[in-house]
Amino acid sequence: MLALGCTAVPRAIAPISTTASSAPGHGGTGAPTPTTTDDPGTYATPTAAGPSGPGTAGTPSTPGTPSGPSGPSGPSDATAPDGNTGAAAAAGATAPDRGATPGSTPPDLALVGGATGPLAGLITTPTPATPPTTSGPGTAATTLPPWAAGPTPSPTPTLPATGAGAPIFFHGRRDQPKVALTFDTNMTPFMLGELDRGQVSSFANLDAIEVLDQQHVPATIFLSGLWIQRYPDVTHRLAADPLFELGSHSYAHVGFRPGCYGLGTLRPDQMADDVQHSFDVLRRFTDHPVPYFRFPGGCYDATALAAIRGTGVTVIQYDVASGDAFGTSVNAIVRGTLAQVTNGSIVVMHLTGGNTAPLTARALPAIVDGLRAKGYQLVTVSQLIAATQVS
Repeated sequence: MLALGCTAVPRAIAPISTTASSAPGHGGTGAPTPTTTDDPGTYATPTAAGPSGPGTAGTPSTPGTPSGPSGPSGPSDATAPDGNTGAAAAAGATAPDRGATPGSTPPDLALVGGATGPLAGLITTPTPATPPTTSGPGTAATTLPPWAAGPTPSPTPTLPATGAGAPIFFHGRRDQPKVALTFDTNMTPFMLGELDRGQVSSFANLDAIEVLDQQHVPATIFLSGLWIQRYPDVTHRLAADPLFELGSHSYAHVGFRPGCYGLGTLRPDQMADDVQHSFDVLRRFTDHPVPYFRFPGGCYDATALAAIRGTGVTVIQYDVASGDAFGTSVNAIVRGTLAQVTNGSIVVMHLTGGNTAPLTARALPAIVDGLRAKGYQLVTVSQLIAATQVS
């Protein structure tokens, strides 16, 4: 039973193993095995034992009702970091612009270590920012810019942590034709160097954001702290947009387990502070972030889940990898995404552009149109989670 300020309903709880895991199509090569289920929404609570890999906990499945649209099973076994497929993926190649020296420590980690306390303020929605005013002779009232106040927030649905670690959400209800498009913004010290050297013009895909706005697409966006600091104006824009909800993609996109595509590895005692610091940075731009976290590269293990338990975040994975990361074919991205989606799916895409996801903006219109033509309602992750908490 789960009760988070909503009606408590029974749900299927899929255990995950304590072995190292990579999300299929985003940070790993394991494709999930399709199953048929009428569950109201699948999420994983870490346990000491269970079927191996996150694919067991959040496998794509067919719709729970005949009327709902459905799609074929998940991505190919040959999957590159962040969802690209191809020969390089099958060979285990790692894209250099995503990685960091294994075992290295990202810049500003001293700031990460300086963060204190869990993310308690993210579980109960904070009070909206109030424009400060001053009074007295010769004193004019000062008003914050519109983005600083933002829309009035409502309670954000979350999943409960267990004794073993943070909860994980893979997809929504399989009996409702709702789909969430999610977007990651990655930024590593290596990528910052590419920008500074003029090798890449930008890792902020403004064209993709325009498509989302023009087509009125709600989205959940996971921002890395370094990306926020590089693109404060874009972050202001995202935070002020009522279509979007913003969560964390870590601070410097360092791996939370060994062997995560050359991203390096945080020590367990650094992991909670990294999550905390990323939200501290995000809160400079919005007073209503959602308490959702996506691991860099989709990589995690039992140690990582236990390490971030006290932050209060819900880990958001996905069951559909769009293939926009390092993609070379718009048609392949569109076809692959539309083929994989089923009721309750969470799709992972990117807003980095540059040489990491250059085709996202070109593929998005056809993906959005295709999903809507199939009868899917596009929603945010918080809406997917909320739908699992009511009968």
